[in-house]
Amino acid sequence: MPETETEAVRVADGGAASGASIQLENLTKSYPGNPNPAVENVSMDIRAGETVVFVGPSGCGKSTTLKMINRLIEPTSGRIRIDDEDVTDIDPVKLRRKIGYAIQSSGLFPHMTVADNIALVPKMVGWSKARVKDRVEEMLDLVGLDPREFHGRYPRQLSGGQQQRVGVARALAADPPVLLMDEPFGAVDPITRDHLQDELIRLQHELHKTIVFVTHDFDEAIKLGDRIAVLRERSHIAQFDTPEAILTNPTDDFVSGFVGAGAALKRLNLTRVRDVGIADFPTVTVEDPLQTIFNKLRNGPHNELLMLDRRNRPYKWLRRGDLMRARGSLARAGQLVHDTVTRDATLHDALEAVLTDSGGRVAVTGRRGEFIGVVDMKTLMDNVQELLEADRLTAMEHQHELEEQRVHRTEQEMEGGGGGV
Repeated sequence: MPETETEAVRVADGGAASGASIQLENLTKSYPGNPNPAVENVSMDIRAGETVVFVGPSGCGKSTTLKMINRLIEPTSGRIRIDDEDVTDIDPVKLRRKIGYAIQSSGLFPHMTVADNIALVPKMVGWSKARVKDRVEEMLDLVGLDPREFHGRYPRQLSGGQQQRVGVARALAADPPVLLMDEPFGAVDPITRDHLQDELIRLQHELHKTIVFVTHDFDEAIKLGDRIAVLRERSHIAQFDTPEAILTNPTDDFVSGFVGAGAALKRLNLTRVRDVGIADFPTVTVEDPLQTIFNKLRNGPHNELLMLDRRNRPYKWLRRGDLMRARGSLARAGQLVHDTVTRDATLHDALEAVLTDSGGRVAVTGRRGEFIGVVDMKTLMDNVQELLEADRLTAMEHQHELEEQRVHRTEQEMEGGGGGV
């Protein structure tokens, strides 16, 4: 049975738990033999349903702070409140069952199947077999993995990206209001990492959990965070604000060092593909007759088509010249689609994909890889131009404010000095 009456009602209704607020109050962690605490007097309010990213140099205490929230590391002093409930003194095992936790390299149990890994916490909290079975399939579908294909596999049979997806599914399986993520995408290649970040953004749009995410990558923090906490040594907060505010107005040189050069270009990580123009594009499928494909290409406004596979996923770009050389077969004709982006990808991701594609466009796909449309170079560059223009105007306004302040100070100095010698 579920642990509480509230949980019982929620599960019975089939509803999903939304996020919970988190308050850290003077949180400190000291270790014997070390004169300085690893984390010192950290206070922070995290709103329900938002994604907060901890970013800072190695050894600054960001992972220690994260682990104190679910008490994998016990705080030396201070309080942790989740939805106004003080969790510092309750059973840490019960607490962890109500908080999802995802780590680098997924942390899956190698001797258990994918289904058993995902089912672990729901079984522990007393869900029925039928409910657990349905939840496993629901979670695999949620993270874009076909339940029929992946249910019985073992972690060693999965790619790194697939393992991380299963890790996120396991963390969310018991429908916790809070999800803690400790550099979960740090061990995968850059392309897979981009796709996993997009997947997390999509999931958050659907689930509205409270996510606390640790990374050392400032670009990842910009892409994922509703707010970013830039941490110094001992998790002292240098700045806690929105990505836009940190990019445009870093509080000091330490924060500026994280922002680095090209703050305007980093803002490309704040705009999603779904916010710009996704255009239609003529498509055919691998099952269409060659003559049908030829007629569509010859009679259409484009000199190119996108061929989709049997699952409606982008497969090949076909040009008119490719069909002339096809000689009755498309097996070797066309250019394979090497990269796609999702609607939750950033303009930065889309621009990278477009720049590496000879056709100057990239296919946009849904959660199962199905084709949605394309984004082209012109659309992206128009948006880049708008960002740069907005930054130019902001810089001019800032310069004007500084000039007014300088004039005001000069006038005050002259009045104070009385103009005498």
